[in-house]
Amino acid sequence: MTVESTAARKPRRSSGAKRTSAKRRTADQPELVQLLTPEGERVEHPEYSLDPTPDELRAMYRDMVLTRRFDGEATTLQRQGELGLWASLLGQEAAQIGSGRALQDDDYVFPTYREHGVAWCRGVDPVNLLGMFRGVNHGGWDPNSNNFHLYTIVIGSQTLHATGYAMGVAKDGADSAVLAYFGDGASSQGDVAEAFTFAAVYNAPVVFFCQNNQWAISEPTERQTRVPLYQRAQGFGFPGVRVDGNDVLACLAVTKAALERARTGQGPMLIEAFTYRMGAHTTSDDPTRYRRAEERELWETKDPISRLRTYMTAQGLADDAFFADLEKESDALAKRVRDSVRAMPDPDDMALFEHIYADGHPLVDEERAQFAEYQASFVSAEEGN
Repeated sequence: MTVESTAARKPRRSSGAKRTSAKRRTADQPELVQLLTPEGERVEHPEYSLDPTPDELRAMYRDMVLTRRFDGEATTLQRQGELGLWASLLGQEAAQIGSGRALQDDDYVFPTYREHGVAWCRGVDPVNLLGMFRGVNHGGWDPNSNNFHLYTIVIGSQTLHATGYAMGVAKDGADSAVLAYFGDGASSQGDVAEAFTFAAVYNAPVVFFCQNNQWAISEPTERQTRVPLYQRAQGFGFPGVRVDGNDVLACLAVTKAALERARTGQGPMLIEAFTYRMGAHTTSDDPTRYRRAEERELWETKDPISRLRTYMTAQGLADDAFFADLEKESDALAKRVRDSVRAMPDPDDMALFEHIYADGHPLVDEERAQFAEYQASFVSAEEGN
């Protein structure tokens, strides 16, 4: 089954024939790198190869399963009023785990607000991701502890941060690389174009990883670009490649190659992970208003977790005991997330006035005093009752 956009065309089903090579194109789609088909068949690619061990395959499967369980738990917590908002990664696990596991410890990541799987790969406690969405902090983790920057809500701006950081890395003479994530919608932002320009001109060691999940909220990719997103890199003077974003092996192989290319002074590269957002843009969105049910049904047949499980089972690389143990681990993670979120302490009400100006400011002092008086009025009212 080919991976193709379904945003503005009727879904089509293939004959399911076996393939010997994943370098191919359909009548209306460019080539994409694929090492594991939706049917769970292992295929080869002439430019990107990968020979993972059974332990590595099981580890990536575990990563995807636990990331999906955490993501689903966060969505449920938001529906229960425990979080103010949540941006689900459902369906994009392979793109994030594959690329995240390609990183070395000294590489640096600049995420958007949906890279929960990459955060998992970088060792960020999933609970720490939820503080901002609960409204108790502005981030939740130290970026320098895991070389994983704080989530960026402003669309596309993190690509500039990543490029600047990569330029600094090059000037320092380090052999590390930078990985910047953004979505198909962000590709229309001027910040992304500026980041591409500076990265190319300064030969910065940065890899741009675009998760093309077909929809920028309610706008399909067809309204974002007239050409495949990865081809935009050509206009800026560096290579681009499209990878099956639901194939964790292909995402790992391509990202490893791109990061190594950056580390060795060959400059930036753009990876377009062609995937699909199975859920809503965020929990404030209703995708049924702009997407057809059959579109999601088609992409469900390309599920990244199912295809890897099919392959491992067929090859005898995982047994029932492995899957049962993983389910228990998944349940334990979900319980820890629920309990930890509900136990998060409320922040100090006056903390929002701190660290605005290095030396203080009279207007901030005035606003602090007004807010303190406002807060005190509630205490007085309660005492009066």
